[in-house]
Amino acid sequence: MTPPGDPDPGAAPPAAADDVAVFEGHRARLLALAYRMLGDVGRAEDVVQDAWLRWHAHAAEARSPEAYLVTLVTRLCLNELDSPRIRREERRGDRLPEPVDLDAVGLARLEILEMVSMAFLVVLQRLSPAERAVLLLHDVFDFGHDEIAALVGKSAAACRKLLERARDGVAAEKRLFSAPRAQHERLLTAFIHAASAGDVDALAALLADDVTLVTDGGIHGRRAAGVRNLTRPLEGAPQVAAFVVAVTRRNVHTLAPAVRDLNGQPALVLRTADGPFGAILLAVHDDRIHRVFFHGDPERLGHLGLDA
Repeated sequence: MTPPGDPDPGAAPPAAADDVAVFEGHRARLLALAYRMLGDVGRAEDVVQDAWLRWHAHAAEARSPEAYLVTLVTRLCLNELDSPRIRREERRGDRLPEPVDLDAVGLARLEILEMVSMAFLVVLQRLSPAERAVLLLHDVFDFGHDEIAALVGKSAAACRKLLERARDGVAAEKRLFSAPRAQHERLLTAFIHAASAGDVDALAALLADDVTLVTDGGIHGRRAAGVRNLTRPLEGAPQVAAFVVAVTRRNVHTLAPAVRDLNGQPALVLRTADGPFGAILLAVHDDRIHRVFFHGDPERLGHLGLDA
């Protein structure tokens, strides 16, 4: 038995102070990369922790710490996304990325907040894992095509095609990523007021004609006052307004609303006496609501910053 206070002979040697400082200096960007790739904070944190253990063992081999760590985290994310369980989850038509209070997880100082908005993450989730990786590495981390090719195991020409497809996918929804904050706040306030008042016409007037509502209740689904979350997107202003008002009427006395910042934008968190029930996030453009995202998966509502 190892005497108390003595190092475990089987444990890894203590990390050099410089290695710890270098890793911590990159941690937030690595977590943001993993969160964008996976759409899940817990899995992203696990990937970053795994990256730390590997960095601890091999830091001396890295010529460029940032390139080494970004490459490492990307490969770990691609491995995660290749698992059968994750592939099944991502095929669900109602699955949404996890909503997150950026302050609570240390991501509030990201350079490009629109690239962690719910609307952007939903678009990323529609891309293949390789397309996600190429887009983020090239457009966020400034990796060249040759570097990316070596990382994802494809030719530079193939990576250019992946980047082109990824950008095309993002471009179709790009207008929804960067509405002015004042516009977002105004529409969220009006949305809450119309839904609470039961005014279907007023709510429909806030919505774009082609608005889409997505509700994620997790793999087991979610019910509130006898209403189950939708298992596929609902489209059209009249239909979405009627559904939101009907659900609000049934739950007005059991769900307490609170406005918070999630994914860098104003959002609505719904709570019961037992804790968070769900979060509503909007994607807006040109003074209309184009997407309504309701996230009610009880297993992925742990980073709403409610204890802050």
